[in-house]
Amino acid sequence: MLPLHDRIEVTPFFDLVHTLNLGAAFSFLANAGGWQRHFFTLLGLLVSFFLIFLLWRGVRSRLETLAYVFIVAGALGNVVDRLRIGAVIDFLDFHWYGRHWPAFNSADCFIVIGVGIMVFTSLMRQGHKEDV
Repeated sequence: MLPLHDRIEVTPFFDLVHTLNLGAAFSFLANAGGWQRHFFTLLGLLVSFFLIFLLWRGVRSRLETLAYVFIVAGALGNVVDRLRIGAVIDFLDFHWYGRHWPAFNSADCFIVIGVGIMVFTSLMRQGHKEDV
């Protein structure tokens, strides 16, 4: 395991790092005093259970099912980190010509992909309604 705050350069624009995020996306509320750990853990669990309930009731398409599964997997991945060590481990670090994107993890990727699929399916449904 890579020691905390160390980095391995993979390409000129991508590094593997070991950082801990006490907050949410972009370290939002990271310095809030500790209550945010429990809040984001509870939020991740509530969103996951809600989406699992919607899956159990049935969704419109396989693509929508895939979106929900991606979001649940990402949310629960971050919940596990928060319960296990009190923070989310971020390790993907992109940068380009002095511009730096905050480090993130694969669970975050799953959430973003899942939300993207949901937006896509929603736009496709709206497009079909307008054709009628």
